Amino acid sequence: MIFLRLKEERERLGLTQPALGGLANASKRTVIDWEKGASSPTAVQLAAIAAAGADVLYVVTGQRSQNAAEVDLLPSDERVLVDAYRSCNTEARRNLIQTAALLSAGMPGAPARKAPGQGGLHQQNTGSNNIQIGSVGAAARTRKR
Repeated sequence: MIFLRLKEERERLGLTQPALGGLANASKRTVIDWEKGASSPTAVQLAAIAAAGADVLYVVTGQRSQNAAEVDLLPSDERVLVDAYRSCNTEARRNLIQTAALLSAGMPGAPARKAPGQGGLHQQNTGSNNIQIGSVGAAARTRKR
């Protein structure tokens, strides 16, 4: 269904309805109608949307373009993560993977930042490619040796 795939591509590109309308020289109301299936964009409008990175072959036929890179098909928030990972050095990549694994295992998201000793989630690189992530409920105590 063209209207569903058009919305999917708009969201993948991180565009609002008014922004997509601006690219296609259409109003927000027109984009809403496209996404409800009440009307469809013209070929000229689809060409303008394609120039912004939309996979118009997918919108029209449901088949992805052969030249579309897999990462380009991800939603914009996921692409940010992939781009960040790819820009890291080897050690930072390992740290990022460890952090993601811990978070996906059910660790709660980080609360608003708090001053040291006031609790909250923190991450600390402890050397040797290890990361310590956890909650601190009170001021840290140092032990004299």
